[in-house]
Amino acid sequence: MILTIENLAKSYGLKTLFSAVSLTVDAGDKIGIVGVNGTGKSTFLKTVAGLLPSDEGSITTMRGLRLEYLAQDKEVAPDNTVLMEALRGTSPLMEALRGYEMTLAEAMQHPTDSVTAKRLAGFSARIDALDGWQLESRAKMVLTQLGLADFSARAGSLSGGGKKRLALAAALIQPVDLLLLDEPTNHLDSETITWLEEYLARQKSALLMVTHDRYFLDHTAGRILELDRGKTYLYPGNYSSFLEQKAARMERDEAGERKRQSFLRRELAWMRRGAQARSTKQRARIERYEAACSQNVDLSRGRVEIGLAGSRLGRTVIELENVSYAAGGRELVHDFSYTVQRRDRVAILGANGVGKTTLLNLVAGRLTPSAGEVTIGQTVKIGYFTQEPVPLDERLRAIEYIQEDAHYITLADGSRISAAQLMERFLFPADLQWVPVANLSGGEKRRLYLLRILMSEPNVLLLDEPTNDLDLETMAVLESFMDDFAGAILFVSHDRFFVDRLAAKVFAPDGSGGWQMHTGGWSVWQAGQLHGAETEKAAAKIKPAAEKAPAAEKTAVKKLRFTFREQREYAEIEGVIASKEGELRVVQQQMAANAADYTRLGELTQEESRLTQELEQLMERWTYLEGIAETMQ
Repeated sequence: MILTIENLAKSYGLKTLFSAVSLTVDAGDKIGIVGVNGTGKSTFLKTVAGLLPSDEGSITTMRGLRLEYLAQDKEVAPDNTVLMEALRGTSPLMEALRGYEMTLAEAMQHPTDSVTAKRLAGFSARIDALDGWQLESRAKMVLTQLGLADFSARAGSLSGGGKKRLALAAALIQPVDLLLLDEPTNHLDSETITWLEEYLARQKSALLMVTHDRYFLDHTAGRILELDRGKTYLYPGNYSSFLEQKAARMERDEAGERKRQSFLRRELAWMRRGAQARSTKQRARIERYEAACSQNVDLSRGRVEIGLAGSRLGRTVIELENVSYAAGGRELVHDFSYTVQRRDRVAILGANGVGKTTLLNLVAGRLTPSAGEVTIGQTVKIGYFTQEPVPLDERLRAIEYIQEDAHYITLADGSRISAAQLMERFLFPADLQWVPVANLSGGEKRRLYLLRILMSEPNVLLLDEPTNDLDLETMAVLESFMDDFAGAILFVSHDRFFVDRLAAKVFAPDGSGGWQMHTGGWSVWQAGQLHGAETEKAAAKIKPAAEKAPAAEKTAVKKLRFTFREQREYAEIEGVIASKEGELRVVQQQMAANAADYTRLGELTQEESRLTQELEQLMERWTYLEGIAETMQ
């Protein structure tokens, strides 16, 4: 046991964030924390980290507990180099490593300075004694994996995303017993998130994390702690298991509420017959009735339910013709042409810095291309949800911020509802609508900003990392909304589940400024990437061998052929894959339609997992057969 939490509670004013939280954390535990924005997930982490006091309860830790906390808005020292910032900390080893790096930089500038050389030798000896060179090597490896290979760059010169990745690197490098991570996958591309999953799985330290990345939770968490309207629930297993168990709990809650209502109806009938509280038995019965009446049972499940009509969209949506754009001496977009269709669902993928946001800004008309032309149709009304937080007028209340854009909105069925009614559907109950914007959590502000964009009734949605800072419930119903949205949607996202769930097409960079279109979502694109890499490896091995081999060996290479069974399988496998992909799309559509039915959603999640696994096996087999076909050619 490294940490025990008993009956922890925290409130702000009249709002209870969480209460009666009891949790034991052992070495190696990986626990994910989920809940709607504003339920206190980040506050819970800060309380565990000792940065905030609790109202009730206690936290007991093992002696000498080493704890590291990564906040969403972690600051870095701007004058430190990237490596020095990554090695921050007060332990003797960290101080020795930082001293060595600083002195080494001085020694490179003054190579003949004997004093500097002596100091460098002293730091080196201290690191030797602490067996610390491995940690320095680990630090450089982590920084490189997070896209921070220039160790001597100043931390203050990094972009916002770069600073967040540097803060994450510093947290991962520290030798700790307990790691607390608040939204670690924000500002990471999909390849880096996959690496982070594998890295955390290898660590012996315990982990408490807040994240809205469903694949990340599924691959990393061994337990899920849910914060739900002041209450907490602990579930064993990963995110998929959590969905099934939550569905079962909700069914039990609903069954219990039906029994309570039945009891109240019977007792009310008895009371109305004029029973008098003359005997002890009668008084006890009346007290039971009053106790049942006073129970506050809340079975409501906040969900975003919006079917907006949107503005009419004409024949021309957005057309990009031979568009190019360069920045900082590098061409991010080269000779790109595409015509946006009315019902497009396009994901823009790729590593950080390849120009995804640039491409989205060109589509939006926010950037002028250095070559080519962008044509935006006359009827197009763009709603642009940007990646960077937009400053909101914090003097306004939440509903006033929404009403600045519109007081009423037309739904897909032709009915009109008020801004207040729409906010309720968007997880802003009546009491939260009148809260000043300044008092909302970061996630609630993002949700409010998204709602205002939708209130403007756009017919083209451009979304730049829309899942950052949105809770899982909001994301699930945002996905459902996007299914029903009548216009085009182009989005940048590193959330692999989100892309798989929504994208019909993918734009991915080719490494030289070009952007290629692929059909399908993230998994299909990733399978294609892996297949391409394997084909290049196979070609690299086969070609030199064929060139250098004796004539007999060359003949052996040429004789590589399909068996009769493989020939038949190769002819049919693409159709089988297409059929399986169709089955998977149907299941994912059913998941969207059954978002409110947790039992059915759990069943469909299992079916989706089965189909995904079968599809992966088919893709592996196709890759093998395709490799043989290419060598035959």
